[in-house]
Amino acid sequence: MNKITLESKVIGFIRRCSLISSEEIVVVGVSGGADSVCLLHVLAKWQKRLGIKLHVAHLNHQLRGVESEADAEYVSNLAGSFGIPVTIDRQDVASYRTERNCSIEEAARELRYAFLARVAREVGANRIAIGHTRHDQVETILMHILRGTGITGLCGLAPCSPMAYDSQRMSLPASPSSLPTSPLSLPASPLSLRAKRSNLLVIRPLLDITREETMSYCQQHQLDPRIDSSNLSLSFFRNRLRLQLLPLLRQYNPSVDQALLRLADIAKEDNAFLEQQVSRLWEEVAKQENNVIYLDKRQLAALPIALQRQLLRAAVARLAGDARDIEASHIEAARSLLNKPVGKRISLPHGLICHGGYNELAITRLPSVIASEAWQSHFPPCPFPPLPGEFPLKVPGETVFPGWNVIASIVGERVDALSLRGALSTSEETCQSNLVADFDYHKTGTEFFVRQRQPGDRFQPLGMNMPKKLQEFMVDVKIPRSWRSHIPIVCSPQQIIWVVGWRIDDRVKTTEASKEILRLEFIKSE
Repeated sequence: MNKITLESKVIGFIRRCSLISSEEIVVVGVSGGADSVCLLHVLAKWQKRLGIKLHVAHLNHQLRGVESEADAEYVSNLAGSFGIPVTIDRQDVASYRTERNCSIEEAARELRYAFLARVAREVGANRIAIGHTRHDQVETILMHILRGTGITGLCGLAPCSPMAYDSQRMSLPASPSSLPTSPLSLPASPLSLRAKRSNLLVIRPLLDITREETMSYCQQHQLDPRIDSSNLSLSFFRNRLRLQLLPLLRQYNPSVDQALLRLADIAKEDNAFLEQQVSRLWEEVAKQENNVIYLDKRQLAALPIALQRQLLRAAVARLAGDARDIEASHIEAARSLLNKPVGKRISLPHGLICHGGYNELAITRLPSVIASEAWQSHFPPCPFPPLPGEFPLKVPGETVFPGWNVIASIVGERVDALSLRGALSTSEETCQSNLVADFDYHKTGTEFFVRQRQPGDRFQPLGMNMPKKLQEFMVDVKIPRSWRSHIPIVCSPQQIIWVVGWRIDDRVKTTEASKEILRLEFIKSE
């Protein structure tokens, strides 16, 4: 391929994807390898016609001694030959890796992007150009598949993606999909509490170009790029994938690269549609309060599973700044909380926690060690209204007291009593929320009242053969402390018969021998 064809492809790609606007400053990350050198050369030749200014940035990772120093000198001289200003810095990646307890690859990547973002801020740029090629795209897609990705990871690298800042001011490229059109791009909480999206954009003008094309281009222009010896080391995951796995896959399918790229194109279209649906549904299903996002459990559970996953991913991305490191397994674990008891929680990447409330799933950023009081303060608001006092129940009939309407009906031989419930109930919706319970009327007696919990309360939870302290029961089923005084306790003069929303007493349960059934239904009033 000759230089005109490569340059035309790159410039055409830039214009087609609207990667650069005129009168912009663009920071070009240059490692010294063929890809980044090719990118710099093309942009340098076209900067006047594009109406842009360039600034070169190079970070010495200090991992290869003299070789790293030579790379920095080469980039400095190359930028000087084009008359382009350059910023060169060095970072001790090995030490940073030890501090972060992460891989060398991850440490180098985090420090590199933090450096590029700093240079961009210093020179007034809002575009950072990176030399990722089509081969990098193929490797990224395959790497995501191996690590267990969802549809977002299948999209691979985007031509343009926003940079994200985490709470430690570390700059990282955002989600590997195209620029978001959904609420993912609208973070609102303080930087000290969660990630914040910046106006910096990472652009990848070489995504349509192969590695062979960049090497050929450099040879034609006698650019003599540097060769990074660490790219041959099999100790790095991406190197093993590139040097071992992909050649093996090409033996099974010589066109595996094209197949993976087609998969990414299909995933992008599907993902774009799902993001549109998430944008449409967001206000109905989700609400954000400072550093917590609440998702309505009932509405979320009623949606197709694909949208459940996308909404959960969107919530994580809003808090974390992007969905980086969020794998399919994380989303499935969060989704499983829809069917688990209140109080269950799971840990997510980026220091996030997802926990299940009575009506909501809450996603929040909490410290790794959660003190009891901190856990309570971050739990979703209690779904029950305050319960001021003690209230006798009319059986059968309707009882109204602050926050509640209670429908009591006798079922069984007196089936006609169901008509009262049918007229006043909010139907099956209430049944699904554990606010309806049946009892053997002959075991409960005929007098009932509702009150708050009291010290020393005991009852025998359904399925147990011995009484238990109510306090211990609430702890065991992970009822948040702030909720406990709000939970209605239905009592007869002899005992507790129901902890509303959780468990009836085993001694008043219905059996096949039950002739009359007392049905109580609690309906929250506005």
